Amino acid sequence: MVDLTIKALLADAIKKMEARQNNNPYLDAQLLLAHVIGKDRTFVMTHMGYKLTESEGATYNNLIVKRNEGYPIQYILNRQEFMGLDLYIREGVLIPRADTENIVEAVISIVREKFDRFDEVKILDIGTGSGAIGCSLAHFLPKSVVDGIDISPLAIDVATINKEKFKLNNYRIYKMNIFDDICQVLKGYHVIISNPPYIPSDEIKGLQKEVSEYEPRLALDGGINGLDYYERIIHIFNQLAANKAILAFECGWDQKNTIEAMMHQRVPFERIETIKDLSGNDRGLIGFYRIN
Repeated sequence: MVDLTIKALLADAIKKMEARQNNNPYLDAQLLLAHVIGKDRTFVMTHMGYKLTESEGATYNNLIVKRNEGYPIQYILNRQEFMGLDLYIREGVLIPRADTENIVEAVISIVREKFDRFDEVKILDIGTGSGAIGCSLAHFLPKSVVDGIDISPLAIDVATINKEKFKLNNYRIYKMNIFDDICQVLKGYHVIISNPPYIPSDEIKGLQKEVSEYEPRLALDGGINGLDYYERIIHIFNQLAANKAILAFECGWDQKNTIEAMMHQRVPFERIETIKDLSGNDRGLIGFYRIN
């Protein structure tokens, strides 16, 4: 007879997943089991004798197989925390990552310092995706109006779900292509922020399986050198920006110097600051336009 207790199922799942690289078998096994039985992780850890039904046990085993094949756990759970917000996530949108939080935190700090006297701060989030950046800025900067744009209809749907989940009336979402003439309708922004696709096309297949096979290529592929979106955004910055503005980018660890040179070449920024990730790598840039 199959042992359907939490203790037995966890032990079996962890054993199966330990052989895979880029995996956290203990955490994943607990989160997936909690998901199946509709409880939280604390319940799972403190009720080892709890028995699942045969149907729940079969569902759990199927999810373990799926996760073991590299399918992202965020897509299974349909959630990912970002800036303290429990975002809805599904396959087809980029999974928000902690490195992006560093950029968002820096922008929030700058807005509070440099734009504190403004009645309204206009923010443009280019490539809004799941709405991770847009929701966070709208939530933590209630005096702001955040416009998020994306070319993906699925991303628009997911961002809208998150906007409604957190009741963010100051976050507006539009389906637009950054390579179209968007400057006729979008202008006067004090903050322009983007985590654009920045992986060189030929390097995507060499990424971790969770990313290369399951996350949307549209949100990853930055063209031959990974710089297509930076070039476009920098090119139209002056048309999108207010008289005083900042431009904030996330970037790959080896792209900072190239992007910084592009920014200086096209726009007379007073200065450009570098944002580092938790490992000390250069992962973001913020240009200050007519701001001391």
